[in-house]
This record gives sequence, structure tokens and C-alpha cells, in this order.
Amino acid sequence: MPVRVLVTGGAGFVGSHICTRLVEDGDKFHVICLDNFFTGHKNNIAHLVGKPNFEVMEHDVQNPIPLDDVQQIYNMACPAAPGHYQYDPLRTLRTAIDGVWNVMELAKKCNARVLQASTSEVYGEPLEHPQTEEYRGNVSCIGPRSCYDEGKRVGETIMFDYKRMHNIDIKVIRIFNTYGPRMHPYDGRVVSNFIRQAVEGTDITIYGTGAQTRSFQYVSDLVEGIYRMMNDSPADFTGPVNLGNPDEYTIKQLAEIIVELSGSKSTISFMPAPADDPSQRKPNIALAAEKLNGWFPGVKLRDGITKTIDYMKTLTFSEFEPPTPLVYTSVEGQTKGF
Repeated sequence: MPVRVLVTGGAGFVGSHICTRLVEDGDKFHVICLDNFFTGHKNNIAHLVGKPNFEVMEHDVQNPIPLDDVQQIYNMACPAAPGHYQYDPLRTLRTAIDGVWNVMELAKKCNARVLQASTSEVYGEPLEHPQTEEYRGNVSCIGPRSCYDEGKRVGETIMFDYKRMHNIDIKVIRIFNTYGPRMHPYDGRVVSNFIRQAVEGTDITIYGTGAQTRSFQYVSDLVEGIYRMMNDSPADFTGPVNLGNPDEYTIKQLAEIIVELSGSKSTISFMPAPADDPSQRKPNIALAAEKLNGWFPGVKLRDGITKTIDYMKTLTFSEFEPPTPLVYTSVEGQTKGF
């Protein structure tokens, strides 16, 4: 019998790639994609609709999840990009906290293993570089990014308290900056912003000096790490574990690479830096390499950016004005709107 898997946020950027990976494993998994389509998009999962081991359920994880027969849960449900999580910070908080709570209640009922998508943002403005999992972070609890940063920190707390109290089988990952096809062009992430602007031929806007650094991970590398964490890591290894690419670039370098690879005539302009924007971000991934069968990101930035540019060029950007409204309805795998 296939393993029944729930992917919350399954129509989102990363969630849809997880769904694809699991569905393409054939008879091994039966995948239930749960999404409220606030930031996820139906196009991200259109290629999976109609497959016998895939179904879609429109639902918001802020509410209890009406299932009783899942064995694995990938909790990817939460606005994860500034343009989305700052659009409605209270909704973001409820998704990050109530959503995890409802996922863990479902896991308790079903005796399911749960993987929680946490984030490098739990490290805040880091006083340690690169960041290890032991670093406890330097996060503002009152700034404009706090709804996401603190929401994810509380989400980790909920996971570990459910494990301590109810012996739930948990896996916690901390995702560093990730990019690739199916990114929402208006999500506020730096890669999607820069590529959209380059494709449109408008100024590429850098907020701050451009000297701030990030480490950019292609989505297929992340999904491989997630898969190994859920299915191949030691049974007693809960994490948290960093999943990211340790190659570090300045934001200005990223903009220049995107202009070059897109063949754009865009110029680079500078605006004031937003509040609480981290000056550095780079993962130490030694723990992931040790526990996840030698996992290491293999896609180089220029190769991944080229693939993402090619994807963005296929989009009609006006169809993706932020945030995406609820446009899709389905019940128990009976799909509509495709």
C-alpha cells in the first residue's frame, strides 16, 4: 500500500515541487495537496491533476484538518516571502502558530511523522557567521518581519513540545534562501524581484547598499534534502537541520548576474534598506551532510538562475498580482477550475 502523504501548502513554490517529487515516485506515495490558494497557485500543480496518486483539498490550516488516515505530513503552509507575509501579518502569525498546532493535532490522531518547514529567519541578524543549528539567533520580536520570524520560532517550539508530551515523530528543517521555477513573480523575494524586473526591462531595485549577502539554493537541491530528512535520516534525528547552499553572494553580485544572463538592458538602482533586513546569511550544512547521506547542494547559481529566468519568461505577470486571490475549488480530489 502506498504511504498516504499530506503536503500542506502543496500548491506553493516549494510545496508543489515536493508534491511533484512524491507523485513521480509512482506507487510509493499517495499525495494529498492541501492549500487555501492565498499565495499558492493552481498552475503549480496543474501537471499533477488527474494522476491516480494525487488529490487536492482546498483548506486553510488555521482550521482543524478533516483527515484521519495520513502517515506523513510535510507542513509547508505559510506565506514565506516578504511581499506575502507582510501583506497580512496577523494571518501569517495564525498560519505559523495555529497551523502548526492543527498539523500536530492531526499527527497525534494519525500517528503520523511530521516535517516542519522552518527557516533561516529564526537566526535574525546573525552574530554568528556562518550559522549553525546551535546558534539561538538575534531576532526582533516587534519589527515588520517579526510575524514570520517569530511565528516560525514558535512553530519549532510547538513541534518539540508535542514530541515531548505526545511522542510525535518530528523532523524540523531550516530553509535558507531558495529560488527556482514556480516562484511567484511578485512575492518580494530578491531573486524573483530581480528577474521580473530584468525581463520587463525596468530598473533592478536594490534595497540597501547591495553589500548584504545571501546564499542561494536551487529548489531541486532543497527538495532532495527535504526528501532525505523525511525518508532516509536516522529515526532519532529530529533536527533542526540547515538546508541551504553555502556559496555566498552579495545582492549586487546577484543583480549583475541576472542582468547578464537575461540579456536585459535594465540598470541597477538603490533604495533605502528595509527594517531588520539581515546583513549576512550563510548556512553551515555540516550536520545535513552527516545526517542526510552526504546531502550537498549541486546546482550552481548561474545554472539555476538561467532556468529560473527561462521560467519567468513564460509567465504573464499581470496574472500574478500579489497576493493571489482564492481562485480554485476542490473537494476530496474532485478538481475544478483547470
